Amino acid sequence: MTILHPDRRTFLAQTVGALTGIALLPDLADAVPQLQGPPRKFGLIGAGRQGRAIVAELQKIPSVELAVVCDTSPSRLETALGRVKGAEGFADHRALLERRTDVEAVIVATPTHLHRVIVEEALKAGRHVYCEAPIAATLDDCRALAAAAAAAKTLCQAGFHGRSNPTYRRAQPLVRTELREIVSMSAQFHRKTSWRFPAAEAGSDRTVNWRLDPEVSLGLAGEAGAQQFDVAHWFRGQYPAGAQGRGAVRLHKDGRTVADTIEVDLVWADGLVLRYGATLANSFGGQYESFHGVNGTVRLAWTHAWLFKEADAPTQGWEVYATRQPFFGEDGIVLMADATKLAAQGELKAGAGLPHPSLYYALVDFVRSVTEGAPVRCPMDEGARATIVGILANQAVTSGRPVEIPPFG
Repeated sequence: MTILHPDRRTFLAQTVGALTGIALLPDLADAVPQLQGPPRKFGLIGAGRQGRAIVAELQKIPSVELAVVCDTSPSRLETALGRVKGAEGFADHRALLERRTDVEAVIVATPTHLHRVIVEEALKAGRHVYCEAPIAATLDDCRALAAAAAAAKTLCQAGFHGRSNPTYRRAQPLVRTELREIVSMSAQFHRKTSWRFPAAEAGSDRTVNWRLDPEVSLGLAGEAGAQQFDVAHWFRGQYPAGAQGRGAVRLHKDGRTVADTIEVDLVWADGLVLRYGATLANSFGGQYESFHGVNGTVRLAWTHAWLFKEADAPTQGWEVYATRQPFFGEDGIVLMADATKLAAQGELKAGAGLPHPSLYYALVDFVRSVTEGAPVRCPMDEGARATIVGILANQAVTSGRPVEIPPFG
């Protein structure tokens, strides 16, 4: 979900004829890659909501054949197999690994607390592994998975999507060059949803609604926040030293104890703070991260991004041609991909946002690593660091007390 868009007519009027962006982002050939070679056999372990989203994105990648799907729920497995023609179904990941030796890579999209065993066994079986984020539900499991990935002869990528997002990849150095010095950071995750889902099989309600089970859930700070905390770690090149938090059930008073609304402050050793808010009770503003600096602000919203320059900031020349959008009296420079080429083709509006969700680019990077030997975009040690921050932030929320975040190791 993007944030604070002007109306479509205003947006199109401002973008027609603009020729900016070529210096800001990789071109669309990079954003929508054409992978070469025959299809390679991949497997999906976990066919719930995230698993279904993964299926949809994998089907856009010609180099991938989703050959097997695994889920412990018969109904979820049946539904997934209906979407993937020709795939073989498994109820047990061990049977998949043993019987389908032709499957060289697996994507793990089970509930977070089940990741460790599956990832470790897949790596031991010689498979490449993509593990959705957060990678685990405990500190010990995070460290164990990072160690397993480091020792494996195959690849292992943590599913932190921001590191693969073309907009974020270009904005990361832009934050340093354009903002000069970061003075504050903020982020939010707003959704109007309950996190409670109907159980497909009798007696499986607790299993299906694991996010509402305080014994295994990382809450909003871990399940949503970790993705966004990783963006802040990556952009700063440093990790926070502590967390403070609070939370409550504001809307979904259905007996749950896992907060549906939280606030977290991540504090770095130099005193810089990321102020984070997340809720399942309100959708305004969606999901974004903002980096505020001496010379301007960069706001990222996963498929879109903007640069807001301070009035006294030095100009670089390219701003004269920049596509802009109004944001409550502020003028935001739209960060887009290959605007010059799009303008020449009369399709500039297509460059205003990424054509695919961030999940797609993370999966493309994993496929590139498997098929071409490209470096893993988000290694498991980085995934472990971000997940540990999410776990400890959740502890700060549930305890109401400050929590120290130790160095990873």
